[in-house]
Amino acid sequence: MSHQAAPQQTRRDFLYVATGAVAVVGVAGAVWPLIDQMNPDASVLALASIEFDLSGIEEGQSVTIKWRGLPVFVRRRTPKEIEEAKAVPLNELKDPETDEQRTKPGHEQWLIMIAICTHLGCVPVGESGDFDGWFCPCHGSHYDTAGRIRKGPAPKNLVVPGYEFISDTLVQIG
Repeated sequence: MSHQAAPQQTRRDFLYVATGAVAVVGVAGAVWPLIDQMNPDASVLALASIEFDLSGIEEGQSVTIKWRGLPVFVRRRTPKEIEEAKAVPLNELKDPETDEQRTKPGHEQWLIMIAICTHLGCVPVGESGDFDGWFCPCHGSHYDTAGRIRKGPAPKNLVVPGYEFISDTLVQIG
């Protein structure tokens, strides 16, 4: 009868496992600072949202502000512009959105949009074009008084960033 010996755990096996475990912990400890340094610093996080005072903007006036390095149009629309935007049938729009979807209830006079054409990233010119909204002279995209694409190669409406009203004259973007 042959007797087979069971494999024995040796001290050497334990040392291999222990050395491997210490090496994994050491590598993780060395790599973590490299990964952690890729997080944005406090100055970048501070720009994630901005507050803007609307009180200086007259009816019918637009201003361009910077948010996250992007230009943002802030327009105080006239009652005529609001009515024109609301009167457009959705079936006439390339990217159907109602005026109410692009503004906040009770603040319909305020239109806040990222000022970048959705075609190739140009900055449109305000109060111009075939629909008295915005016109991108680079390739001929026309936006209406709600920033919706009406004519030209742009595929989408001007983007409305996330924002909320803190008061009647103070808005927080982002």
